[in-house]
Amino acid sequence: MDARLQQYEDKMKKAIEFLQADFATIRAGRANPHVLDKIRVDYYGTPTPVQQVGNVTVPEARILQIAPWDKSMLKAIEKAIMTSDLGINPSNDGTVIRLIFPEVTEERRKDLVKDVKKKAEDGKVAIRNIRRDANDAMKKLGKEGVSEDEVKDLEDQIQKMTDKFIKEVDVCMEAKSKEIMTV
Repeated sequence: MDARLQQYEDKMKKAIEFLQADFATIRAGRANPHVLDKIRVDYYGTPTPVQQVGNVTVPEARILQIAPWDKSMLKAIEKAIMTSDLGINPSNDGTVIRLIFPEVTEERRKDLVKDVKKKAEDGKVAIRNIRRDANDAMKKLGKEGVSEDEVKDLEDQIQKMTDKFIKEVDVCMEAKSKEIMTV
């Protein structure tokens, strides 16, 4: 691959990584510690990820358990989860916090799949925007004296790269949709 295209490929890889991280936060009926990734706890005045203030485990398929290293953090963790958009009320027994994930209804699964498709479409738009930026940069090279054939070749490489990453978005979307629809 041409070195001039490497930065655009890196950006597209980052778009895929962001999409996969976003998909990881969508709960599919099973307890997944990644649903806590976006939740921050007030740890002595500093917003801190839940995973950094306690041990997060999955004792059963639909239960997440958070055992804080500092017991005084129980209330703060509980509050952070309740104010988040997780939609689950934590149960606090004085030593650990348990999140019990309800069975996801068929209708809710379909809504989640729609959400996954929307996020995938956003990912594709991000990749196409990177392609547009790359093509603009190649056109500039043409104006700076690089031959038309070379510019055309670079644009073809950009399109192939874009197609590859768009296909990867589709694969990620299909996998996540399948995971959600699997009862």
